[in-house]
Amino acid sequence: MYSKLQHKKCLNAGGPNGNYISPFHDIPLYANDEKSVLNMVVEIPRWTNSKMEINKEEKLNPIKQDVKKGNLRFVKNVFPHHGYIWNYGAFPQTWEDPNHVTKDTQAKGDCDPLDVCEIGHKIHKRGAVVQVKVLGTMCLIDEGETDWKIICIDVEDPLAKDLNDIGDVEKHMPGFLKATYEWFKIYKIPDGKPENQFAFDGESKNKDYAKKVIEECNKQWVALIGKTVECGAIACDNTTVAGSPFKIEADDAKKIVDGNPQAAEPKPIPEEGCTQMALRKAVTLPTENHTEGREQ
Repeated sequence: MYSKLQHKKCLNAGGPNGNYISPFHDIPLYANDEKSVLNMVVEIPRWTNSKMEINKEEKLNPIKQDVKKGNLRFVKNVFPHHGYIWNYGAFPQTWEDPNHVTKDTQAKGDCDPLDVCEIGHKIHKRGAVVQVKVLGTMCLIDEGETDWKIICIDVEDPLAKDLNDIGDVEKHMPGFLKATYEWFKIYKIPDGKPENQFAFDGESKNKDYAKKVIEECNKQWVALIGKTVECGAIACDNTTVAGSPFKIEADDAKKIVDGNPQAAEPKPIPEEGCTQMALRKAVTLPTENHTEGREQ
């Protein structure tokens, strides 16, 4: 799925409406001058299972399904959860630098845009750009790497006026942060992985802390897109970032998209899930069964 500059929330990215853009690089992080509202790119709508993500390595960074060992990735249902329990996605123009050690976690970044969990009531479409306000953050330590999960809510959600910091989530949505912690802890177990580990003993940090994380990761992205740090395999092609050595023209962006094959017919989603009994058995498996490479 490629992105076009066709939504009013993205027009300040610059360039004629309808041009192809990168959802990683061309959509502005902040939606207002006060920086109180941010743009989120939805990769995975709530209650769905397909592991979709902004592809860092392909030009213009289309949203594609992750592949592991030649197989499309799906997140299995683990009772009582079904798929992803929020609208899951990323903040554009952010990047967790794999060469930067976060002081509070003593771990390097995971080389991805910041992950976002939007907790409002609406199920947003894949590829949607949603304006959100930040409430707080959790932090996984994913195989030795810092992996922030920013908690936010759609500014148009009926609860948005009541949710202004992480403590308000428990007040108005009791149990939801606990469910979020549990989901991240166990979701890889059905695939033979161990429980995920957390920084801060799983404690959620507040809005001010989360905003500092976002600001830092925006600075790391600025260094990436300006080529002041090594980009490696990351595709930094963009059509709107002034001064970026990776900036390309709209016609070149269209050629990139036109040069890709047509989408194939979708494959059926696997029906298997994981009960609590199966989960408990999986947790007792020997550690040597949990030796596959890193996944996010």
